[in-house]
Amino acid sequence: MVRLPNLIFIALTQVLFQYCIYHPIYKDAISDNNTIQFILLVLASLFIAAAGYIINDYFDINIDQVNKPDKLVVDKIIKRRWAIVWHLLLSFSGILCTALALPLQKWYLVLANMFCVALLWFYSTTFKKGLLVGNIVISILVAWSILIFFFSKLSIADAFGSGNPANYKFFRFSFLYAGFAFIISLIREAIKDIEDREGDAKYGCRTMPIVWGVSATKVYIAVWMIVLLAAIIIIQVYILQFQWWWVVVYSIIFIIGPLIVLFAKLFPATTRRQFHYLSGLAKLTILTGILSMLLFRIYL
Repeated sequence: MVRLPNLIFIALTQVLFQYCIYHPIYKDAISDNNTIQFILLVLASLFIAAAGYIINDYFDINIDQVNKPDKLVVDKIIKRRWAIVWHLLLSFSGILCTALALPLQKWYLVLANMFCVALLWFYSTTFKKGLLVGNIVISILVAWSILIFFFSKLSIADAFGSGNPANYKFFRFSFLYAGFAFIISLIREAIKDIEDREGDAKYGCRTMPIVWGVSATKVYIAVWMIVLLAAIIIIQVYILQFQWWWVVVYSIIFIIGPLIVLFAKLFPATTRRQFHYLSGLAKLTILTGILSMLLFRIYL
């Protein structure tokens, strides 16, 4: 019910970002309480995400009976009222961990995570049934799992106005990975919409493949894939000047390669099984994108 593999993805992303990006950039300038803050922020993200998955299952019982009857949990293994109790408990725990992790002057990040809880609720009740809004909300939340670490340590003003090159470098890496997470999530959510269109249509959802049709949704996915591929290729050309050869080789084989395969198989795909494969390939690309942070541990 809490999508354990997805929670592992979130934790892995944040751990690698902390120890392969933040630590190498700042080295000896890291404060003693940074580890405690980091652990609390990871727990906050995991609790809020788990609560979001629970409330999504709570409101999606009818749709899931069509799209994934073998994975039903609410009303089959756990009663609906207990699902609500766990949602509230996990959401509160996530907000509490955020408050404990951050100093008072970062109060707006506590509000931001409270807003994430509210977004996940309204996503489950309303946004996911509408055109585009649900996909954008999920993609923003995925990107936020990286950006909250940036904003917990710096502000935009710190990045550009402090005169510290480390701050600007940290800003670039933060928004680079957040941007990747945002776009690849848009792609995957649209593919999942095609995969789940039968159940969604039965219960009045107005997702892209239902409103625009499958062909138009494929074009939408392809446009975002071209944007993502172009951005990654430009970044590889840029970092060649630093002679970060292993980053370039890794990106070509494990990020650009799967994206090209996904693009090639997108338009011929017609069956639910084929779209499930494409969704899995997009998820694999998210994983390889996350693991690319390991290489920056070498070069930073």
